Amino acid sequence: MRFAIGAVVAALCLIAASSTSSARGPYGTINVGNWKGGAYTNDQSGAFTHCAAGATYGSGIHFLVTIDDKGGWGLGFAHENWTLTTGQAFPIVLTFDGQTPFNVHGIPIADKLVRVPMPINSALIAQFRKAKAMTAFTQGQLFQFKLDQTAQLLPTLANCVAKVKQFGIAAAGDFSVAVAATKSAAAAPGSASAKPEKMTSQTGTGFLVSTGGHLVTNQHVVDGCVGDIQGSLTGEAPVKLRLVSSDETNELALLQAPGTFKDIAVIKDKAIHSGDSVVAIGYPFHGLLTSDFTVTTGIVSSLSGILNDTRFLQISAAVQPGNSGGPLLASSGEVVGVVAAKLNALKFVKATGNIPENINFAIKTGALRDFLDNSVVSYQTSDSKAELKTADIARNARAFTLLISCKAKAPTESAKN
Repeated sequence: MRFAIGAVVAALCLIAASSTSSARGPYGTINVGNWKGGAYTNDQSGAFTHCAAGATYGSGIHFLVTIDDKGGWGLGFAHENWTLTTGQAFPIVLTFDGQTPFNVHGIPIADKLVRVPMPINSALIAQFRKAKAMTAFTQGQLFQFKLDQTAQLLPTLANCVAKVKQFGIAAAGDFSVAVAATKSAAAAPGSASAKPEKMTSQTGTGFLVSTGGHLVTNQHVVDGCVGDIQGSLTGEAPVKLRLVSSDETNELALLQAPGTFKDIAVIKDKAIHSGDSVVAIGYPFHGLLTSDFTVTTGIVSSLSGILNDTRFLQISAAVQPGNSGGPLLASSGEVVGVVAAKLNALKFVKATGNIPENINFAIKTGALRDFLDNSVVSYQTSDSKAELKTADIARNARAFTLLISCKAKAPTESAKN
């Protein structure tokens, strides 16, 4: 039986009151992007207990944020496939914006519902307040959440509690709170205090998958692009690319170049194995190193990424900023992945005290093919047994691997690789 998100939010009355009674509500409205909720009361006593808002994700998980009548914050996770034991520790690894993970123990308060307390003075809520993205790893599954609206959601929830405590549940209405404008946003255009935004060149790699000019890259390669996105094969003039679709969850984007193309990448039909040889093609540090693409070799180190994320391969082939979105090729020359990122060495050192070497990742072809199928793009597959020399693989890739570039706003924090 599929959960209704309203029922899940209502169940969070148990977070605020040590009672088995059910919740009544919502009273008033919280409507921030996909977050929906309001104020809730104890069904038996009628007393106000908490405010909550939740959102449902395509993975089947429901994610909620709550604040009780005493100002205590909490997160709630619910999944229709879970069968939990009330009161038993439920380990969850929460990671915000790729920072150091938090190992927390959720508290099952129903057979499908887990509560994670967030003390007001904790590092957990501090990271949650400012994060743009969060991952939750539990029971062998990785769930991803966008948090770009928490800057408005958290004040709205706090306002909900304040208003209900001041005016009573009967006066509940719209609890929305406008996000305060920043100084830079408030400055009038052309005023002395308004500073022009800095622009930077953003580059990555992509590869053709259809004769109609469709090409694949990472979503972050084109995220934030201002103006035209350009693509060029080695030695050829750049052309304007059209953004067709993107998948932030799986880090994929589909672009299209004008015209038709004879040479395209072929996706390997069979799964690759640990220890298999791979070749990564891309344009790292374009303009600082060679203007041609680079070729690096290695092996498949693991069939899963960070925290056992099975959408990714771990590879030893060296990649650098600019390799993102490039093809990862088998010894037969077929695509076995999309180069995605390298492990952030500085963050890894801080977390473990060790320096990582050649820990890089690529998106598996399963996610790639699903993305192309959903975008209604035809592509070619093969399962060739023939092995090619690295030089031949690189020569063939030259015809379908493109440098992708655009102008983007200068990032305020370290960019992805």
